[in-house]
Amino acid sequence: MAAAPRAQPEDFFTTDEWQSLTARSSWKGLWLVLHCWGVIGVAMLAGIVWPWTIPLVVPIVGARQLGLFILMHDAAHAGLHRNRKVNDWVGYWLCSSTLRDYRPYHLQHHRFVQQTEDPDLVLSAPFPITRASMWRKVVRDLSGQTFYKQRFGHIAEGIRKRAPGESALKVLGRELAKDRRFLVANGLGFLAFAVAGYWWAWLLMWLLPMATWLPLVSRVRNIAEHALVAQNEADPLRQARTTHAGWLERILVAPYWVNYHCEHHMFTNLPCWALPKAHRLLQRQGAIARMEVQPGYLSLLKRATALAA
Repeated sequence: MAAAPRAQPEDFFTTDEWQSLTARSSWKGLWLVLHCWGVIGVAMLAGIVWPWTIPLVVPIVGARQLGLFILMHDAAHAGLHRNRKVNDWVGYWLCSSTLRDYRPYHLQHHRFVQQTEDPDLVLSAPFPITRASMWRKVVRDLSGQTFYKQRFGHIAEGIRKRAPGESALKVLGRELAKDRRFLVANGLGFLAFAVAGYWWAWLLMWLLPMATWLPLVSRVRNIAEHALVAQNEADPLRQARTTHAGWLERILVAPYWVNYHCEHHMFTNLPCWALPKAHRLLQRQGAIARMEVQPGYLSLLKRATALAA
């Protein structure tokens, strides 16, 4: 299995620039995690005080739930804090408890990006698709079907494939145990809000965003990053895509500079806050023209749904 070709930092940056880009921080990652939870908290508080804002709170919280995953992704690259133990603790306990399972999977994705061995290739290979197919996916995301399938679909599958003589109840218990961290965390969250008299806030402004907006923006993110990128691409400047994001897209779709995905794949050890600077430096020397870049998410989705309806 041949690894994907890599970009060499010395071809694009001076030694001082590279040291500045790759420097780890003891506070920037922690500030981003605090910011993410702060936005979620303020948004939910606004929904409690002014319930008419809940339709706006749902996409804001859903995007920050994606933000927590993005910051966990930074922790998987040891970019969230200069101390590895602090990095992993914050990534696991304050961002996503999937960190330990995600890291080896994700590093394989980087090593074999867009190659046959890339575990994420299945996400980008089907594109382009028809607009009708895309709209069906959007409906499944916003209706909670995608969330149910991803989170609990294994339960029905386990019951269906249970061994002869094995009770469905026993299988149900075994399959639910796989989600114990999710169930315990959300059970405690619901309990805390219920004790405060706001049980409905947890359902409408935490679980509802998780079941609707989060699957949608996660899908958009996956499409933007690698859809329509050639398989077995030899040019490391074209193995992933950067998508320009305006302020509204950064709030609702692409938090914490996740849109600079080409730069991230070119130089995987850059922390997320260094990606905009890397983009500016690459632009200064004309490298952006060689990279896979799109002007916005809408234009990218139009390309990804270019097949006849």
